[in-house]
Amino acid sequence: MTPEPIRTGLKVDALRQAVLDNLASLQACYPDIATPHDWYMALAYGVRDRMLARWVSTVRSFAARDVKAACYLSAEFLIGPQLGNNLVNLGIEAAAREAMRSLGQDLDALIALEAEPGLGNGGLGRLAACYLDSLATLEVPAIGYGIRYEFGIFDQEIHDGWQVEVTDKWLQKGNPWEIVRPEVSFYVNFGGHTETDADARVHWIPANRVKGVAYDTPVLGYRVSTCNTLRLWKSEAVESFDLKDFNVGDYYGAVHEKVISETLSKVLYPNDEPEIGKRLRLAQQYFFVSCSLQDILRLLDMKGEPIARLPEMAAVQLNDTHPSIAVVELMRLLVDERRLPWEQAWDITQRTLAYTNHTLLPEALETWGLPLFRDLLPRLLEIVYEINRRFLDKVRRRYPGDDARVARLSLIDEAGEKRVRMANLATVGSHAVNGVAALHSALLRQTVLRDFAELWPERFHNVTNGVTPRRFLVLSNPGLAQLLNETVGEGWVTDLSRLKNLEAHASESSFQERWRRVKRLNKEALANLIRARVGLAVDPDALFDIQVKRIHEYKRQHLNLLHVITLYQRLRRNAQLDVAARCFIFGGKAAPGYHMAKLMIRLINGVAEAVNNDAALGGRLKVVFFPDFNVKNAHYIYPAADLSEQISTAGKEASGTGNMKFMLNGALTIGTLDGANVEIREEVGAENFFLFGMAADHVDRMMREGYRPSDYVDANAELREALDLVAAGHFSHGDREMVRPLIDNLLHSDPFLVLADYAEYIACQERVSAAWKDQGRWTRMSILNTARAGKFSSDRAIREYCDRIWKVRPMRIALD
Repeated sequence: MTPEPIRTGLKVDALRQAVLDNLASLQACYPDIATPHDWYMALAYGVRDRMLARWVSTVRSFAARDVKAACYLSAEFLIGPQLGNNLVNLGIEAAAREAMRSLGQDLDALIALEAEPGLGNGGLGRLAACYLDSLATLEVPAIGYGIRYEFGIFDQEIHDGWQVEVTDKWLQKGNPWEIVRPEVSFYVNFGGHTETDADARVHWIPANRVKGVAYDTPVLGYRVSTCNTLRLWKSEAVESFDLKDFNVGDYYGAVHEKVISETLSKVLYPNDEPEIGKRLRLAQQYFFVSCSLQDILRLLDMKGEPIARLPEMAAVQLNDTHPSIAVVELMRLLVDERRLPWEQAWDITQRTLAYTNHTLLPEALETWGLPLFRDLLPRLLEIVYEINRRFLDKVRRRYPGDDARVARLSLIDEAGEKRVRMANLATVGSHAVNGVAALHSALLRQTVLRDFAELWPERFHNVTNGVTPRRFLVLSNPGLAQLLNETVGEGWVTDLSRLKNLEAHASESSFQERWRRVKRLNKEALANLIRARVGLAVDPDALFDIQVKRIHEYKRQHLNLLHVITLYQRLRRNAQLDVAARCFIFGGKAAPGYHMAKLMIRLINGVAEAVNNDAALGGRLKVVFFPDFNVKNAHYIYPAADLSEQISTAGKEASGTGNMKFMLNGALTIGTLDGANVEIREEVGAENFFLFGMAADHVDRMMREGYRPSDYVDANAELREALDLVAAGHFSHGDREMVRPLIDNLLHSDPFLVLADYAEYIACQERVSAAWKDQGRWTRMSILNTARAGKFSSDRAIREYCDRIWKVRPMRIALD
């Protein structure tokens, strides 16, 4: 039998030899002296070789054919560790496990060594990563564009109950998955001024320039030969070393330009409260958008296509407002660089770009002050003015005399300090605008983009978010994946609707027992991790009640905490009370400058200290704050959850994707009618969803008519008792001043209606406890949650983008 090629073979012997070769050739060591990191790198390079064989075939096929590609622009790609995911997609996890075992290595230990890539911060970045996975799995020609952040947002540690931000040095030991492309680089201008020549052509004379260099990460589809590209840009100096400065002894000046230029891709999302932070963030956005659009035009030229065919060759999706500067930059490239007439350039721009909105929160709709915009991007501001002038002329013709409408639609907010409205810009410059859940899309049309929806109703779409079942079930929950394979066949991995076939087994006692056994093992794994990370023993037989997501007032972790305090008080009054044992698990990061969110973390840890050390509770309640929630830790958390907390104020959460990951793994949801919760409840059935709280229209009406938080406190003794306990410093070692901002905010403002929803939330939690006591009923509900999760696959979402917005078609790749 002819042995498999060492670089591309998928069987045990080829993998084993590849790892040994990589130890010697790439890590410069041999097995007797290799460290665990050496073994990880040798295996990772071996896996990458197999991916690159598919990547070459993919690129060659795309280049040779007349295909349209999806170009996904996002400031974040929270891709997660790559080794385990790539083994799953290649279908060689078992072979790799055996190969490493034969070399005396444990595959799981090596996978655990991989650093979490610091390329994203939350749901928006994770969604982008799920979409790249689905694009490749569906064999859709695609490329993702973003920034190669040298440092992630931060690693989170907890000191004395407080969040402490630690530098995320994710690249410290190297990244075996990326390929640097120094020949693929572009220059990006900043500052300076513009000049107009005799031919009326505008020239941007920049104050400084930086160079963006491409770093490519292969993105492999599941069990297919399609391997797309995630292209991330690193900023470098045009001239990194000034010999003249060095020769006169100015050693700092010799490298000054290098230091300044590389700042652009240094760290994910700087704290943008100070003016310098805002400047850097805007510069980051323009930097990666300019590089990406220049690259898209380069690829068009390489195919020999005229610029007029850009909309037929590339569908450029703007993932929220961060890349919305693309509207202006593409116009600059077409008008200034390619010398197209304005009307033709505008037609190409609109037909190429599409915009996804991810938020209804006014503070999250990006705007930039004109002085900053003018100073940093003078030519682009001129183009913004021209776009706005032409657009508003059309608005005035359609709505004569309606000056208020004109002011709302304008790309420039004239109230106070004049500001550029990036959501307005993205909407005007795109042919399609979509929300990310049915409720969010409806509210988008009714509220923040209402005037645009009335002007162009045909532009507005809904594409409900989705998550990849490859990472969030096959990889992270192998026990459940195996049970699903045995029960409904393996086809569910790429067709999640096949999970519907589980419904026939939902009431079978033998199947329920197998289902509970899988869940119990997942809970044991998480309990062991909690003991290792937090030093707390938790009971896997308790109800695991989990809320993990970004810490923010609108997500209402403090409402969850008020329930914990209420149960705590009930048990202190009556130790014999029949209360189901619960382990409350919180996780998530607070933005470094968001004091209220950081105070919420401190209070969670304060409550945990009091509850976990109260012997009178008999261990029936435990509270855990799991530090540094990320994709890697999520692999343990989602599979172990019994109850998923999705309790944001109705109308505030665009969609959510954590709710989908919990559902897919069989967790039951307690939630409001917010974001994708609405559709989750529709799919799983009202009887299998714990609903509470006001609907979005009720929230809006209450806020308009006047909301008095004190009315709810006066009417509810348990709520008053819980707030008084916090205010008295019971959970802060007697320090009343520390918690005063949080209490004052709830009592005098409560912008997210925590107190108004408290009573219904407590009553709903009692229904949860009653359901938990009937394990047959609970298990059936759990099975049905997984069985009815099919709609929430990212594969479905990508098909909708391809069909409704991008007009991009799949293309089968044959491995060379």
